Amino acid sequence: MLNTTSPTLPKLGLIVLAAVLSSCSNDTPETAKPATATSVIDNQISPVSYPETKKGNVVDQYFDSKVADPYRWLEDDRSLETGEWVKAQNKVTFDYLSKIPYRSQLKKRLETLWNYEKIGSPFKEGKYTYFYKNNGLQNQYVVYRQQEGGEAEVFLDPNTFSEDGTTSLGQLSFSKDGTIAAYAISEGGSDWRKIIIIDAETKKVIEEPLVDIKFSGISWKGNEGFYYSSYDKPEGSELSAKTDQHKLYYHRLGQPQKQDAVIFGATDAQKRRYVGGSVTEDDKYLLISASVSTSGNELYIQDLSTPNAPLVTIMDNTDSDTYVLENVGTKLYLVTNLNAPNQKIVTADAHKPTPENWVDFIPETENVLRPSTGGGYFFARYMVDAISKIIQYNYQGKMIREVSLPGAGTASAIGGKKEDKNLYYSFTNYKTPSTIYSFNVDQGKSTIYRKSGAQFNSDDYVSEQVFYQSKDGTKIPMMITHKKGIKLNGKNPTILYGYGGFNVSLTPSFSIPNAVWMEQGGVYAVPNLRGGGEYGKKWHNAGTQLNKQNVFDDFISAAEYLIDKKYTSSKFLAIRGGSNGGLLVGAVMTQRPDLMRVALPAVGVLDMLRYHTFTAGAGWAYDYGTAEQSKEMFNYLLQYSPLHNVKKGVQYPATLVTTGDHDDRVVPAHSFKFAAELQAKQTGNAPTLIRIETNAGHGAGTPISKTIEQYSDIFGFTLFNMGIESLPQ
Repeated sequence: MLNTTSPTLPKLGLIVLAAVLSSCSNDTPETAKPATATSVIDNQISPVSYPETKKGNVVDQYFDSKVADPYRWLEDDRSLETGEWVKAQNKVTFDYLSKIPYRSQLKKRLETLWNYEKIGSPFKEGKYTYFYKNNGLQNQYVVYRQQEGGEAEVFLDPNTFSEDGTTSLGQLSFSKDGTIAAYAISEGGSDWRKIIIIDAETKKVIEEPLVDIKFSGISWKGNEGFYYSSYDKPEGSELSAKTDQHKLYYHRLGQPQKQDAVIFGATDAQKRRYVGGSVTEDDKYLLISASVSTSGNELYIQDLSTPNAPLVTIMDNTDSDTYVLENVGTKLYLVTNLNAPNQKIVTADAHKPTPENWVDFIPETENVLRPSTGGGYFFARYMVDAISKIIQYNYQGKMIREVSLPGAGTASAIGGKKEDKNLYYSFTNYKTPSTIYSFNVDQGKSTIYRKSGAQFNSDDYVSEQVFYQSKDGTKIPMMITHKKGIKLNGKNPTILYGYGGFNVSLTPSFSIPNAVWMEQGGVYAVPNLRGGGEYGKKWHNAGTQLNKQNVFDDFISAAEYLIDKKYTSSKFLAIRGGSNGGLLVGAVMTQRPDLMRVALPAVGVLDMLRYHTFTAGAGWAYDYGTAEQSKEMFNYLLQYSPLHNVKKGVQYPATLVTTGDHDDRVVPAHSFKFAAELQAKQTGNAPTLIRIETNAGHGAGTPISKTIEQYSDIFGFTLFNMGIESLPQ
């Protein structure tokens, strides 16, 4: 599973995310000698000869330390030289993967299990009910609509946007009366978007698309226009150049984009890297959230019913995460973690919205709150050891009932418009495919709306939660899922997946790739590491900046628990994570290379000294700190930065680095440089390969066909390097 909510946007209200460094280079680079590795294929030793990767003489000065960066040239994503390196690496990687005897068997099984009809929860816009649907193996989900009693028809089919399925549909938003729709598309997996505006009835484009939009919502003001966010297009590469001045715009229908007014963020006096705007359901207020990092936000409100009304400040600092969830006239309902690490809901009058005027509505509890609204009620969704619990309240703050859920797992938010009486939510866990339920808000009754069509027998599997101690004694929960009846003999192929950052919570969810992994006898384990949001802001902060090593220690202790309890052994253990989780894998494999047989860092943040110099990376400093922040922070980052801790003479696990050439969230240079270091310094026979997906980004919107190929390669590489000779038929 690739986590795609990793270092990115903060929660933007209702929308949802120094020392001097000098560098010098030498024009006469040396070339590293090609290294080789070997692996067993059909009981024969087959050498892997890596492409030559030249080494430059770039040296950076940090305080009183000099740090070499020999592969700096790989940061230039526009150079022909980097392009040739990518081609050469992919050739070696795919040559290797093609020799894995059961690679095609894995791909076929993934295709078979994936091939079932999938339909999302319905939602009403104007006179139509809309829903997303995938017939089985379509690269992208199709948007359908129907009128009551009528036949469903295709509204938008992203599979027609490009021949190879790499142009995907992002946000889809309707005007208040549902007659006009605006939707965002991503080309090649990039975070840069276009917004296309159509007549919802005829489905015809009604004006020129808006372009160069990034990290944006689409929030309508009546039927006249909408708010969106973006950066000025950077100089240099749009896929890697720094972007750090986000702005909120208003687009009035019928006017050219160049005339769109900047509503917030027009000056350079104070840079905010993430700015978002949303309009309340009653069209009365504009809410603006502004952040300098992925944690904490300023918050403003503007009365749209009064011409030229001023922006009123709710929060003038970024010391908390606060947003407006709901309003009734001038009464605001705000969600905040200000003096409430697990979040609470407070009320305030829009004329006096600052914290000293707040009144508790749903107080903080010992469990983390993630609320929603719909049907005239509030739904307080809690995480209890990462398991969902939902309590329904009325607008007077009276508890109506605890919503009865199907079991222990993850329930999505119960939400909708105020007039809706039937709302929808999904329920899933690691062994249960997602089922959609209809919930009657007055009766409090859930009924199955659509059961998953996945051909997977959950009764054959067990998913249990355990608690283990980390290095410093902290108790960490972990879900372990596998076939019933496996022997705890230390020989079960196991994937340990983690994230541990950015207040992101890993709650139980089903995935087809994990199901295929478990069908082969594999164990899938997910610990809830510090740095995540499972236990609120304190848990998050315990894995940030100078506490980041806690995250790695938690992950290492999870591996040791699995080994100690004989679920697996080092010979049969793989560690995996994406984005911030890729950093986790890179740090742990360089700190404890003896602990696992296979390492799978995906789209990872691997150069901790330079991550903040690319795209919106500077916004991740709340979690990481920066090398220029202080000498102490520099030394701490250098101590665990995966790129800078690859050492000669060490036997690293078999490693398959994965990234996309259009990833402008975590630029692929992280993965390029890390793979080059590993190939140059690896000792022993374990292969070090990098798989670079072309015309793909950080993960969201990746075509199903590409996803299936990726997982067949990842699982094949993993099992093969654990010495697995064949798979069950």
